[in-house]
Amino acid sequence: MDSKGKKIGILFVLCTLLAVMAAVLFAGYSRLMGKETGTAASSTDSVPRQIIEADGKVHGADLSAFMKDSAFFDAQTPDSAGQNTYDEVDENGEPVRSLTVLASSVERDIRVKIVDDKGDAVLGQEFAVEVADTGVYVDEDKDGVILISDIKPGEYRLSLGEQPGFKVPAAPVNVRVKSIVSYTVIDDIDFFVHAESEVDFLKEDTENKKIDSGDEDDTQYKALLDMEDERDNAVQLGIDVSKWNGEIDWEVVKAEGVDFAIIRCGYRGSSSGWLIEDPYFYKNLTGAKKAGIKVGVYFFTQATDLVEAVEEASMVVSLIGDTEIDYPVFIDTEGAGGNGRADGLDAGTRTAVVNAFCQTIQNAGLDAGVYASRNWYLNNLLLEEMNAPNIWLAEYRQTPEYEGRYDMWQYTSSGAVAGIEGRVDLNVSYLGIN
Repeated sequence: MDSKGKKIGILFVLCTLLAVMAAVLFAGYSRLMGKETGTAASSTDSVPRQIIEADGKVHGADLSAFMKDSAFFDAQTPDSAGQNTYDEVDENGEPVRSLTVLASSVERDIRVKIVDDKGDAVLGQEFAVEVADTGVYVDEDKDGVILISDIKPGEYRLSLGEQPGFKVPAAPVNVRVKSIVSYTVIDDIDFFVHAESEVDFLKEDTENKKIDSGDEDDTQYKALLDMEDERDNAVQLGIDVSKWNGEIDWEVVKAEGVDFAIIRCGYRGSSSGWLIEDPYFYKNLTGAKKAGIKVGVYFFTQATDLVEAVEEASMVVSLIGDTEIDYPVFIDTEGAGGNGRADGLDAGTRTAVVNAFCQTIQNAGLDAGVYASRNWYLNNLLLEEMNAPNIWLAEYRQTPEYEGRYDMWQYTSSGAVAGIEGRVDLNVSYLGIN
């Protein structure tokens, strides 16, 4: 193409672009004038000429027009707003909640829990349960749980009494009362576990539980021991923690030389006797494992009999779930400051509680053990009758005076480890877990 032809082509393209721009400006001016004058446009004039751009979009289209269409969205239902819907309402128009009655037995007892349609215990209601040919039992503390003891073994039928604002099951619930305790995990234990937000933890959980003054002196170490020469013999250094240790930087803790951590999963309330989950359990468990720290678990007991010991062990197994742990599950038998519901147990009963807990843990396929101070072992347990496979000793001095066998040693409660604010318990393990 010669230079004259090129000039004519360029001129033609420029004229075309100018014509398109003029048309666009004219269309915009017309719409603007129509809005300002408020005149009604004809059906033909109201729809501007559409220009299809290269990407397929319509030039000048109002992409938010659907927001003005009241029929575009489905009407919002209570479920779509995250609320529950109810099939029935009472005479005041209030929703009627459906109830479910759960019942089980461990040993010569019936354990009843009343839950709502979410599976949560219903609080604040004085429910009454009738056990056929036995009597009526009332939830006097209004926690949604009724524990009926001293029931003869056999088959029973339970009926929940009418309660305003609730729809109770029409059919009775059947339960078989066991004659003797079996050291197996209770299937419905989850329904009897409370979150700490549901309780007065200042009454239920004692922070500063102290060992006997005769079990500590000024020679105790307060830092991780320097045991590099013994690492070939599988001596490991560790900590034990609970919610009282707050937020933990597990990566820093690992870098400090911590090999293992025994983590509290929960406790039984010192006053109420409720099973309560430690609010930091899962955070600590996952944090420690992610950092490459081996983990075990402990539970602070206030069980007063074998049934409660099985309950506590069942709760631990349920909380652990499918998570693999490296160290045993320990029952912490120390006192709760003298006012705990189990502080006054005789040595025989306490030993039976420890054995029942450990046996249930072992029957669930986990390793078990018991934690106590030297004086607690000697004065509050019957060592010759105790069947715990692992012994965790608390004695705060440079060299323990305890003469019995022990597999772990907690040598101070005043330790310091980077990554943990404040004091922390320090331990040595001789279990050979690498």
